Amino acid sequence: MSKLDKMKEKYDGIPIPEELTIRVQQEILRSQRQQEEKDNAAHRNRFRRIISNMAVTAAAVCILFTAALNTSPVFAVEAAKLPVIGGLARILTFRSYETEKDDIVVAVEIPTIEMIEKDTGTSVDGINQEILARCNEYADSAVLRAEEYRTAFLETGGTLEEWAKHNIKITVSYEIKQQGNDYLSFVVRGTENWTNAYNQSKYYNLDLRTGKLVTLEDMLGSDYAKLADRSIRQQISERQNAGETFFTAEQGGFTGISEDTKFYINQNNDPVIVFEKYEIAPGSSGEIEFVIEG
Repeated sequence: MSKLDKMKEKYDGIPIPEELTIRVQQEILRSQRQQEEKDNAAHRNRFRRIISNMAVTAAAVCILFTAALNTSPVFAVEAAKLPVIGGLARILTFRSYETEKDDIVVAVEIPTIEMIEKDTGTSVDGINQEILARCNEYADSAVLRAEEYRTAFLETGGTLEEWAKHNIKITVSYEIKQQGNDYLSFVVRGTENWTNAYNQSKYYNLDLRTGKLVTLEDMLGSDYAKLADRSIRQQISERQNAGETFFTAEQGGFTGISEDTKFYINQNNDPVIVFEKYEIAPGSSGEIEFVIEG
């Protein structure tokens, strides 16, 4: 091997830091979004010229747009994708893919926070890196669990045909709770349809004015635990009277919140405390939510 070949081999062997990879992917995504915005701007300019030539008034345009929303589901879906003007940040899909191997389906959709206003001084790189790492780690661990389950199933007499009927699916997804001027609130979920034991959900509540993640104490004050506990117990009593079932304290039901209790921020800027399935009520109740008004 020549000296040049050795130098090339040494160069190719240099590991690329994960943080650099994340930043490169984020810049690619940002560049794509900027090009899309330029294309949309050019399209809007052409549209305005056409409207001007046809002498269509602004009122008529509004009427046509409203009618389209009410009569065309496809048009309504596309209109919903337009970014909200005036917000400081928004949630975008950073990476999305679906794979299948050995009848194990993996569907992943990873979000990222993009700051629309660049001069806020707020950095979200750390949060985005945490989200990416958490999603990748969950997906890898879930695949390993499913593969171990498959091996055990086949080794104990199960057939490939019987295994295929399990329809194993691993999902990583996110849901936006609020995307406003003051707060950005969303949840990232990891689920495995063959077991509830490893399902995870992580809520992110970002104060866009400070760039910091919000706590219940930030939302409700120093007595947040007492205030929330009192409200939750009252709501549980009301819902029990309406026919809902909750576990007693002896059965593992509600005993009080902690600083780690999960919550998101709704459109009214109220914290909504969330309890996982089976946490304080039977599984048939699904997730249990309580709005805490400050």
